[in-house]
Amino acid sequence: MKYTRMPIEKESPEQFGYEKIKNNLTETSVRDRNIKDLGIVLDDILLPYGDHLGDPRLRKLIAEQSNIADPDCVIITGGAASALFLVASLLLEPGSHMIVARPNYGTNIATPEAIGADVGYLDQKFEEGFRVDIERLESMIRPDTKYISLTNPHNPTGTMMGLEEVKRVITVAEKHNVWLLMDETYRDMFKDEVLPVAASLSPKVISISSLSKTYGIPGIRIGWAVCQDKEMMDMLLAAKEQVCIGGSVVDEYIGFAALSQKKEWIAKNDALIARHFAIVKDWVEHEEFVEWVEPRAACTCFPRVKESAGVDIEKFYKVMNDKYGTYIGPGHWFGFEDRYMRIGYAWPLEDELKAGLAGISAAIREARG
Repeated sequence: MKYTRMPIEKESPEQFGYEKIKNNLTETSVRDRNIKDLGIVLDDILLPYGDHLGDPRLRKLIAEQSNIADPDCVIITGGAASALFLVASLLLEPGSHMIVARPNYGTNIATPEAIGADVGYLDQKFEEGFRVDIERLESMIRPDTKYISLTNPHNPTGTMMGLEEVKRVITVAEKHNVWLLMDETYRDMFKDEVLPVAASLSPKVISISSLSKTYGIPGIRIGWAVCQDKEMMDMLLAAKEQVCIGGSVVDEYIGFAALSQKKEWIAKNDALIARHFAIVKDWVEHEEFVEWVEPRAACTCFPRVKESAGVDIEKFYKVMNDKYGTYIGPGHWFGFEDRYMRIGYAWPLEDELKAGLAGISAAIREARG
């Protein structure tokens, strides 16, 4: 495999330097939480090798919340990124064909490219509302296609396929006997339609999620894959064992505690995101030089500076970063022009969000020709 650093990681806030940022609008998660926020006291935990699939209590809870009867249909991984890597590495080899939606979370694209796969890009376009064109998707499937990779709700746009669309995509995958990987990292977050875990609808689906984004605990590195196909689960376990044998029993203990508080946390979290979403929506509606596809879910959007605004985009980012201390995700993180920007609105405090949006507006005006 030929690894290259992804721009989204190389230029991430932690690499750029948090001390340089006053208004961090890059994060696609809620604000980071402490151990005490979860009501956990770490006292005396035995530190053995754990169950290779993951803590049985955590897997049982995920299975129940996924409407899956068998906890052995769940494997715990080091964040969703590890689950995505495991799927790509076991299904692909150099020259293998797969289809991935674009834009997307970096690992969904970078890992197949590093493997040397023949990657077909299903481009989701601003002018089409960033929707998944299912007819176009089906036309891209070849006899040698290994899997389809979609994200729902979608990162970075915050758009979402509804249940009928998800079922149509599953029907396409089943018809052509290809795997469907559904990255559902934001499924538990603020949305206008409650969807089932896609893997509960078909054994041809691998659903992937984590505790990093919705639950605000990325430091414990807990993600998972859910699949009802026994052979696939055996392959995922074999891949995980060769990479790391098993996971951290401490992380999995904390993860179980956090997920056990899901109902109370989601209600509180969604209310906060709704308030912040209203702030961003109002800003877009009154910002004459910005346009967007209004998101339906999660805590991110992917607006763009209008081409007619005549903005020097390089100057725009420099002024925004250096003068206004505001940091956003530039379009090139996702293979787009930099007049597109990913804005995360759940992580910043309300005052930081408002100041960051004001900084974007001011930088646009200072960078006009």
